[in-house]
Parts: sequence; C-alpha cells; structure tokens
Amino acid sequence: MREALAPDMFDELCPSSLSPIRFGDKWAAMIIRCLEGGPRRFSELRVPLRGITGKVLTSSLRGLERDGLVKRTARKGPPPSVEYELTPLGRSMLEPMAAACAWAEEHWDELLDARESSPG
Repeated sequence: MREALAPDMFDELCPSSLSPIRFGDKWAAMIIRCLEGGPRRFSELRVPLRGITGKVLTSSLRGLERDGLVKRTARKGPPPSVEYELTPLGRSMLEPMAAACAWAEEHWDELLDARESSPG
C-alpha cells in the first residue's frame, strides 16, 4: 500500500505557483510532483490538486501522456481502474523541476515584490 498524497501538498503560497519557469501547462509540474512517488489514480491526484477541475486534470494528463512524460494504464476490474505514472522521460524532469523550485524559494521575496508592484 502506498502512502496517500497530502491534501496540503501544494500550499497556496507555495513557491511553485510563483515560479516564472513553467513546465507544460499550469498544472503539469504539480501533476509530475504528485506522480514522483509512483503510480496514482485520478481520484488520488484530485486530493492535493483540489483547485483543478476534472476536465482540466484530464486535459493536463493527456498532454503529459502525449509528450511522453506520463503513462496511462487501464486495469481490468473488478472494479476497473486507471493509473498514471511517470515514464523515464517524465522522471528526468524531476531534477530540473527541483532546481526551479529551489530558485523560486531563494528569490521568493523578489518574486512577491515584483508581482505586487506590477500593474497587471
């Protein structure tokens, strides 16, 4: 049995939301982080990604699958289920993402100041 994903895995003030460096769409990096510990079902991903709609999560997962970063596996019943996991290519994103997160944490105050002073 694998450990459940924490509902507060992505705090609203998490540097990942502040980072100007994007990996795929808005949710891609967070999905990749959720899959770092192994395969997950759609419903498991919804726990820490509570701000995402089912439609957008599906779209993001399809994009990651299309780009070769995520593998989708349908398991026959009972009950039938679908799991998503990182491919070796997807796993290769973990190190650059960690570097981007560390950079955002280091520059947290500067990023916040820039966002707060920006007119748009």
